[in-house]
Amino acid sequence: MPENAKTKSRSKLRLTALCGVFAALVFIGTQIRIPTAVGYINLGDGVILIASYFIGPAAFFPGAIGSALSDLIAGYPMYIAPTFLIKGLMGLVAALIMTKSHGRKAMGFIVRLIASAAAELIMVAGYFVFEALYYDVAAAAGSVIFNLIQAGAAIIIAIPLTYAIRVKKTV
Repeated sequence: MPENAKTKSRSKLRLTALCGVFAALVFIGTQIRIPTAVGYINLGDGVILIASYFIGPAAFFPGAIGSALSDLIAGYPMYIAPTFLIKGLMGLVAALIMTKSHGRKAMGFIVRLIASAAAELIMVAGYFVFEALYYDVAAAAGSVIFNLIQAGAAIIIAIPLTYAIRVKKTV
């Protein structure tokens, strides 16, 4: 196997392994939860944002898989498919925003904040739409404040950790 092919193969293997590790961390973060009247607030979003910084657009997979498995384990089977899509899109969109800005100077705080806010907006809007269709608009509106609290906590946790974790970005 040529050296370039070996390097590419190792890079893909490393990315796959990181996706698995981040999926497990998203699952664990989602299991750390605070019950609310309409579900729970969890720390999984913070891990999705961190994954989007370190592994790029592949963060779709750990966000989607780890979060959907958490809904399965937590007894919310009706949320599995929407969660898979919403949390996967969160990781993908945050990573794409950060990737687009990567060519500029060092990826700064503002870019991380914009990427994180965009991802969390997807979460809040996505669950609002799903719950409005599944339950009704009033029930969906009732969960918005809790989703905003979760979004804020995720941003407050994730951005400082992307600075604190000194790991060479692999992708």
